[in-house]
Amino acid sequence: MEKHIKVVGILNIICHSVTILAALIILAIAVAFGWFIGFAMEVSQENIMEIPKIVASMIPLIFVSIGIVLLIFSAVGIIGAIGVLKRKEWGRITLLIVSFFDLLKFPLGTALGIYNIWVLLSDETIKLFTPITKKNQ
Repeated sequence: MEKHIKVVGILNIICHSVTILAALIILAIAVAFGWFIGFAMEVSQENIMEIPKIVASMIPLIFVSIGIVLLIFSAVGIIGAIGVLKRKEWGRITLLIVSFFDLLKFPLGTALGIYNIWVLLSDETIKLFTPITKKNQ
């Protein structure tokens, strides 16, 4: 089970690092789209754009919200993975919570989430992560 724990930690660091990169790209797209929409609305004397102004102004906000949520969950996933690699109980719990959200990211996130849950909830893993003070009691 030691190998599985190490694989879980490394895979989560890699997967969530890629997700952080994707989130930064989404944020860049939101900024560019917001700039483009603002510029197009200022330049346009006529109502050339068919998109209502309120909808056009909300699109970058939606992209920014998605990007920030992805950044937060990915950062928590990386922190949890580091905790798992250091055999910390809080890292195991954190990564379990993130793994349940990873199940929604079909197909790779689902596979990673299932593998994480299987490894982190096995009896052998739980024994490895139990603090020494609880083992002696």
